[in-house]
Amino acid sequence: MPTIEIALDGYTDLPPGKIANVVTYFEMLAPPSRKPVPAPAGLVVRTVSRPGLAWYRDLYRRIGEDWLWFARAVMPNEELATLLTAPSTEIVALERDDDLAIGLAELRRQDDEVEIAMFGVVPEVTGTGAARFLMQAALEKAWSGGVARVWLHTCSFDHPAAVRFYARAGFTAFKFAIEVADDPRLTGHLAETAGPHVPLIRPKA
Repeated sequence: MPTIEIALDGYTDLPPGKIANVVTYFEMLAPPSRKPVPAPAGLVVRTVSRPGLAWYRDLYRRIGEDWLWFARAVMPNEELATLLTAPSTEIVALERDDDLAIGLAELRRQDDEVEIAMFGVVPEVTGTGAARFLMQAALEKAWSGGVARVWLHTCSFDHPAAVRFYARAGFTAFKFAIEVADDPRLTGHLAETAGPHVPLIRPKA
């Protein structure tokens, strides 16, 4: 894979077709002691034991397409299926009473740590308390079974309130990173209309 040197003080021009975002890592070293969040009307949380690829990809797209989520979109089916069915992976879904999934928490256990690898709700329920209710359920599951640390990351390709949301949930930021990748809208993994807050810059012919 080609590499470029990133300037640690100043700007770095990217090759055509590449995008970059700033990643913020958060951790929690003890379960939060907060007042329980009541379930919003008509919403339930369900553990999904063996999620189908079509179900997962559709939910992932509905949650993240506006924010240019692409990690799972570019992942080959076989690799994604292996990840989702691994014993270390737990999927928690937020559903309406008509069984439509509108939120996702993907947990991954390793030794005494749990990573919340994916977390989000569809745009229609942002700001309604649905995400707080789902996070409460995800943390209850994450902290079960002798866990010492729960961590996650967010990035600039996410809802602008994500950093504040995780801080209010009890997480503490501990690291920054820069992610560089092929623009998934140019590779065909996402629609060209995805992530309208990130300009689509086509390589010159």
